[in-house]
Amino acid sequence: MRPTLRQLQYFVAVADYNAFGAAAHALAVSQPSLSKQLAIMEEELGSALFERTSRRVTLTPLGRLLLDRARVILKEMREFRAIAKGSIGLFGDRLSIGVLPSIGAYFMPIANRRLHQLFPDLRLVVQEGATVQLLELLHAGKVDAVIGTPHGAPELQSIPLFAETLWICAASDDPLSRETTPVTTADLKGRPLLALSPEFKLADVVERLAAEAGAYVSHDYQGGSLDAVRQMAVMGAGVAVLPSLYALAEAVRDPEFVVRRIDHPLAVHEIALHWRRASPLRADFEQLAAQLIEVKQEIRQARAEQFGS
Repeated sequence: MRPTLRQLQYFVAVADYNAFGAAAHALAVSQPSLSKQLAIMEEELGSALFERTSRRVTLTPLGRLLLDRARVILKEMREFRAIAKGSIGLFGDRLSIGVLPSIGAYFMPIANRRLHQLFPDLRLVVQEGATVQLLELLHAGKVDAVIGTPHGAPELQSIPLFAETLWICAASDDPLSRETTPVTTADLKGRPLLALSPEFKLADVVERLAAEAGAYVSHDYQGGSLDAVRQMAVMGAGVAVLPSLYALAEAVRDPEFVVRRIDHPLAVHEIALHWRRASPLRADFEQLAAQLIEVKQEIRQARAEQFGS
């Protein structure tokens, strides 16, 4: 009984996509080749891994039992190869990283350009989500690192990257939209604040800020994305609280979009890099963190003159 790494890779891909065709396309192999390899693997194991129907593919009980172990084996092999290939650059040639949506859209494109210049062979695979969801993927070995809010899990190693300032936007006819200078908590007193849904840690920050300001968080309007929160504010549902990466990038794109920084020590969104403490690639993660910190400093410097951020 000897499943190969290729067979394990095919097994995980089919489990993720619930389809042979989609898995084969993602792996850039033919579907017959993928199906044949999995059939050989099942024959060697002496048991079926999938229940196959004309519409979809689902894991058998044994398949579910083996899936997490297969992910761990593939993760360890990637790390093994990365160490062996260390002479060619950061992480060898591949890093799977989970990021917050605002990081993915407004930070990673710039970071990716810098990393590609420094490490041409490095391929970043980026997945977006809330920090809690991403850390679950990290624990399960489905991503190698996470850029998200701070977390004190003992099995993780973390490096603080930067603190985003928080900004507000409101409807165009709202008094808060008449100025571009920073707002104080007194300006927000009694106002409904709009935030991301509770699975995002930013919602906790907004709750604390609302308590400090004598404002309240509107639970009638909770957005699953920063765009949704912004649109609700523009329509007059309340005052949106937005992290600087999103707020300032959108203000540059749309000069009519008025944003104002919140002038208060609580109005910050901390961002950190997390990875598994057991990973042998600590030095690479530390080098990655240093590059990400420099990217944020460059972004902050570019925006400081225009927005005073």
